[in-house]
Parts: sequence; C-alpha cells; structure tokens
Amino acid sequence: MAKITAAEVNKLRKTTGAGMMDCKNALVEAEGDFEKAIEILRKKGQKVAAKRADRESSEGAAIAKVNDGKTSGVIISLNCETDFVAKNDSFVSLANDLADIALGYNSREAFLAADFNGLSVQDKLTEQTGVIGEKIEIGGFAKLDAPFVGSYIHAGNKIATLAGLSAAVEGAAVAAKDVAMQAAAMNPVALNEEGVDQSVIDKEIEIAKDQLRQEGKPEAMLDNIAKGKLRRFFKDNTLVNQDFIKDSKQSVAQYVKSVDADLTVTGFTRIALG
Repeated sequence: MAKITAAEVNKLRKTTGAGMMDCKNALVEAEGDFEKAIEILRKKGQKVAAKRADRESSEGAAIAKVNDGKTSGVIISLNCETDFVAKNDSFVSLANDLADIALGYNSREAFLAADFNGLSVQDKLTEQTGVIGEKIEIGGFAKLDAPFVGSYIHAGNKIATLAGLSAAVEGAAVAAKDVAMQAAAMNPVALNEEGVDQSVIDKEIEIAKDQLRQEGKPEAMLDNIAKGKLRRFFKDNTLVNQDFIKDSKQSVAQYVKSVDADLTVTGFTRIALG
C-alpha cells in the first residue's frame, strides 16, 4: 500500500474542499495517485447528488456582482438544503467565486458549462454535493445590462437585487444602490405599468370588480372604479411608481430625477431565497 503523507492529504483537501478523512481514504484507494483520488471524490459527489436529487434546496446564498465598468451585473443563488450550510463561510465564499465567474456569461446554461479551476461549474457543484452531503445547485441566474448598474444584497444573503440607470452621472452609485434596495424591500412585479403582464392586469380588474359587486356598487360603475383601483395597484407594485422607502413623499422615479433631471431607471432584477 502506498504511504500517504499529511502534506498530500492537505493538498487534496485544499483542491477539493473535502474533509481530511475523505481525502485520506480517497488517496489510499487511489494508491497515492492524486488525479485518481480527485476522480474518486467526484464520483462520491455524483452518488450523493443522485441520492438527494429529489430533496428541496430552498436555503442558500443569493449574490449580486457588478463588473468594474458598472455596466453589467449578475445575480446567482447557490442553493442548499439547510440554513446551517447556507451560513457556512466556505459556502458563502463558493457562492461569491461562482458569481464572479457568472459575470462573464449571459445564460444559466453557459455559466454551468464554464470553467472552475479545471472543472465545469456543474461538476464543481456535484463535487461539493459530495463534500457537504447536501443537494447543491444554482437556483437562480439573472443578468442586467445598463449604462450604470448598482447592486444590493440583503443581510444574510437571502435577497439580491440589481438596478439599472440611464446614465453614469454624479451620484449614480448611491442612486442605483438605493433603487436596488427598494426592489429588495418592496418586491415590485415590474419596472412600470408597461411591464406588467396583461394576465396580471386582467386578474386585478376582475378582483376589483368582484369586491365592488360585494359592496353593492352598480354594474355600470364597475369599470371606472376598477380602473382607479388598477392605478393604485400600479403605484404599489411597479418600481418607479412606488413610494421611495427613504422618503415616502416622492416616488422612486422622482427620487432618481432629484439626482439628475434626465436620469431614469431602465430595469431591475431580483432573486430571493425561500
């Protein structure tokens, strides 16, 4: 049997993130062959992943990253099964490393196929499933491009948001973060009225009419009153029309224009766990 040194075990642990005993056992099984030991650990991850494929992975870390030019951002959620794992420093560090890679890709599929230190991202996730013993996967992937992009991550990495502005003006960094924070706190359904799906509008109108009928309002009045309720829905649920959380006397759109008269919000994206 090949003699396995502590240095070899430590090297394998640093390479894979697996536990010391798992690394030692893999090296013993591989008779000291380092690459073969990595493959043994990877196969262990595949077996664990197969066993836990039907498990719910609603915990994890949502991470937002923006490129150096502040023109492109990405959010990913690295999902796991338990809050205990989600709060682990090494898990959050992995989520951040993956988000850095994700910045260079425009789709979840391309990102999962990307290189992670010699493995694909998907293979790295499988490997870490074996290391941690829980189902680990990319639960969410969202990209946003704009003349200026800001980000916000809510405490505990449970919610991450990106907000896009129309220009990189003075004060854009603070404004974009404020708008991203608004999106995290208020969970708007769309940027503005035009962004609300027609099916949502139809549903809101029907709900409003049903309420009015129960209140005994005449059928001839329902359309006009329902339109008024719909305007309220837009105000409460579209980002630019919402009351700004830091100053409810102005809307988000008005706040942004207070930074620069020509500045507008061009888009946002939000990923939340749970």
